[in-house]
Amino acid sequence: MTKHPLYGLGTALITPFKDDKSVDFEALARLLDTQLTGNVDYLVVLGTTGESVTLTAEEKREVRQFIVAYTKQWAATHHTNPIPLVLGVGGNNTAQVISDLNAIKHESILDFTAILSVCPYYNKPNQEGLFQHFCAIAEASPIPIILYNVPGRTGVNLLPETVMRIYNAHPNKIIGIKEASGNIEQIKQLIALSKQQATTAEDALLVISGDDGIACEVMKAGGAGLISVASNAFPDDFNRIVHQQDEALQAQYDEMVKLLFAEGNPVGIKAVLTQKDIIQNHLRLPLVAASEELRNEIARSLA
Repeated sequence: MTKHPLYGLGTALITPFKDDKSVDFEALARLLDTQLTGNVDYLVVLGTTGESVTLTAEEKREVRQFIVAYTKQWAATHHTNPIPLVLGVGGNNTAQVISDLNAIKHESILDFTAILSVCPYYNKPNQEGLFQHFCAIAEASPIPIILYNVPGRTGVNLLPETVMRIYNAHPNKIIGIKEASGNIEQIKQLIALSKQQATTAEDALLVISGDDGIACEVMKAGGAGLISVASNAFPDDFNRIVHQQDEALQAQYDEMVKLLFAEGNPVGIKAVLTQKDIIQNHLRLPLVAASEELRNEIARSLA
């Protein structure tokens, strides 16, 4: 059976910054090299982990164009196909999300395999509001969409029945969901609903774990992979965790995964990447760099 190009391990890329908090494209190139040689299946650009809400529209354009160009050049040099890219395009103002999509339609969006669109945050719509929000985005987007459910950040939970309602309304546009509710029973229910409705295995909705710590459990339940924060720093190991469902290896990362999120994301992963000499440890307010205590704990875990 041919796997979907977005099956497997996707890295939710961080955005490196310099001392002056401008985007550090040299560090971004180093990070991309680790990903392209680290057996990840696709890259997620300008999502939550990429601190996209703190980037200007022009900075987002520059990051998009840099990653598209860099991955194409790497593929040409290594005589392979460019790695699939997923672009974060979401928000809590439906009209603005559509405007953002329209603004990049003629620029670079067709270089991306799909967009990843988070549930609206702060204004806490009900299930009908979520349905209409994502239907409006589906009608506007020229490329497929992965829904993104992360109640801990948004304050709303996109329920399995609503996911399938959105999918059934736009089956040619909605291809998957990044499920970061942390509720394994809800995730299993969604996988079951998706498979019940699919005419073939290839038609089933891609149910992708959004939590590094439960990747094996989601895969064994029939999930389609993991969009990972940890794979920014540990791509090869998380490839094994996803593709081989290596529970022992996942268990070895339990402590590290907890540290990555102890002071918020991407605070922890940027501290790890700094210790690996890939980036400088800079974030944009309101996020701040990891505390000395956390940096020391990470150093001990890496040793």
